[in-house]
Amino acid sequence: MDLYLTGTVLKPKGLKGELKVQPVTDFPESFVKRREFLVGRSPEDAVPRRVISARLHQGFAWMVFEGIGSREEAEAVAGYRLYVTRDHLEPMPDDRAYIHDLIGLEVLDEEGGRIGKVGDVLQMPAHDVYEIETGGRKVLVPAVEEFVEEIDLRKGVMVLRRFSEFL
Repeated sequence: MDLYLTGTVLKPKGLKGELKVQPVTDFPESFVKRREFLVGRSPEDAVPRRVISARLHQGFAWMVFEGIGSREEAEAVAGYRLYVTRDHLEPMPDDRAYIHDLIGLEVLDEEGGRIGKVGDVLQMPAHDVYEIETGGRKVLVPAVEEFVEEIDLRKGVMVLRRFSEFL
């Protein structure tokens, strides 16, 4: 079963097990709606945890989970990650894509020539950056309209403009 990262537990708050969570999603409001997450250090050791309460404040989710009722229990899960399964992902608008859907896309130039594939998507402060694996080297391309002509998830391709400028 594939799990998808949606948040990271930062630290406890107070004495009753409340956790400060950094959302890793474009849909932070889903933290308030969702009643269960898979919680663990990695997807392999994540276990289901029922949400008792959740609220958003200043860009963070403040959460209480079943089975975590004290500061000590909350401190023990600091650094853990929150995951969801594919069927619990929020639907994306047509002009957006999940990072995991972009990784592995075949990358073509404007004339249809094969460049390589998307190896990773790096989240930078200004904008995302695509890491393109060209067969022996990795090239970083800003994820902006100036360089990205098309992304077609159905065909499994990304078309880049002016790629030679990055070589």
